[in-house]
Amino acid sequence: MSRFVLDRSVTMAWCFEDESNKYTERVLDTLVKGEGCVPAVWALEVANVLLVGEQRKRLTTAQSLRFANLIRHLPISVDEGAASRAFGEILALARDHSLSSYDASYLELAIREGLALATQDVSLKRAAKKSGVSLL
Repeated sequence: MSRFVLDRSVTMAWCFEDESNKYTERVLDTLVKGEGCVPAVWALEVANVLLVGEQRKRLTTAQSLRFANLIRHLPISVDEGAASRAFGEILALARDHSLSSYDASYLELAIREGLALATQDVSLKRAAKKSGVSLL
């Protein structure tokens, strides 16, 4: 079973057809056979993107609810450790790599658990490489 850190950029590509690509589809295939790990902020980020999608008329409320229900049933575990690391490791990573604290929480989780990272975010990819984190 393959475990990896999954970020919002990949997750939301599954929701919006125009953001999906071969990479995000491969990550979904890997997830179905393994397990995605996410920091607790992931759920809030996903919920916010769904809300903004509704507000911008990219999604109906029904589509948003359907997507939320679908991802609830995927093998994704939530790591609650970010709060205790926010002012230490996460802040330091964010500062060192010019990341948001949200993005740094994915990087911190990948480093701490020794897992690959699935992301489409260019800055997060660069930071992962500099930190010795493999990309899925």
